[in-house]
Amino acid sequence: MKHLLRILLLTGLWFITVSVILVLLFKWVPVPVTPLMVIRCVEQKVNGKPLKLKHEWVAGKNISRNLQLAVICSEDQNFVNHKGFDFQAIDKAVQESKTGHKRLRGASTISQQTAKNVFLWPGRSWVRKGLEVWFTALIELFWSKERIMCVYLNSIEMGDGVYGAQAAAKICFGTTAARLSAYQAASIASVLPNPRRYNAAHPGPYVSEHIQWVLGQMQQYGPLELR
Repeated sequence: MKHLLRILLLTGLWFITVSVILVLLFKWVPVPVTPLMVIRCVEQKVNGKPLKLKHEWVAGKNISRNLQLAVICSEDQNFVNHKGFDFQAIDKAVQESKTGHKRLRGASTISQQTAKNVFLWPGRSWVRKGLEVWFTALIELFWSKERIMCVYLNSIEMGDGVYGAQAAAKICFGTTAARLSAYQAASIASVLPNPRRYNAAHPGPYVSEHIQWVLGQMQQYGPLELR
């Protein structure tokens, strides 16, 4: 039993040390590849499809404020205020699930999505969710909100084989992440819940309706200040 406890203790210390080192590293260094990118490439290979991975890292200053505001309005309107977890949104999601609401509210913050995208894999297991909580707490502790937004917009899946704002801007609109208009930014933000199903460049009725909603929220939000 003592030997087992020692192994568990050493494993726990090793995990904590490595995870903290990675979070500190990515505070300054661009994230070259994420677990999801690797998983998607393996899926393409297994399914006999051509390998497709479009990803180009850009500095946060080279990502349009329109896009930063659009994803906040669409995904996490309390991003600048919370410490990684929006407990009010979680409570609403729980209440809706209890009442059998057909379209359940998402409660995952931009910080949580960033932690999942950069350090973890897709899934709904308790182990994965527990690790998500851990990494979310770490990036909120060591990174600024500006850095979280930068990593999020450079790493998130934005289409089939398309990752990050720069690749999405070029493929969808023939421009750069820095030059995205409010409408283009709202279009990209509107497909994030399911970027392989919806197309920001050619939105259907559902996405078009959501784009207009995001644009309205952007006008009401006011100046965006990330620290």
